[in-house]
Amino acid sequence: MNHSEWRTRRHRRMNGERVDFDPEYDRVYEEAGLAMTLGKAVYERRKQLGLSEADLAERMHSTADEIEGLETATELPPIAIIMRLARALDLTVDVHLAPGDEPTVTIVTPAA
Repeated sequence: MNHSEWRTRRHRRMNGERVDFDPEYDRVYEEAGLAMTLGKAVYERRKQLGLSEADLAERMHSTADEIEGLETATELPPIAIIMRLARALDLTVDVHLAPGDEPTVTIVTPAA
C-alpha cells in the first residue's frame, strides 16, 4: 500500500463516504508511523552530533543510501539495525509492542 492509497482513503472518509475496516491498511499505517518517528529521531540526533549520512554509515558499517532510507522512513528497520543505530548515535531506543496497547517508539538521548 502506498501513500496515494492512504490519501485516497483519508479523502473518502473526509467526504463522508463509508470506508470499510481494512486491517492491512491499519497495519501498514501503524508501521509507517513508527518508522517516521524513528527516522526523525535518527536525523535529529545525527545533525546534533554533526555527522553526515556517510559518517553515520561508516559508524554502522552501512551505506549512506541505507541511512537516507532510515531517515526518510521508507520502512521500519529490523531490530538489529535499530540496535546498530542506537550504538552509533549513543541513543536509547525503546520499542513498546504489547497486546492491547498502541505500539510506540521512544528515543532517549543522553543528558548534556
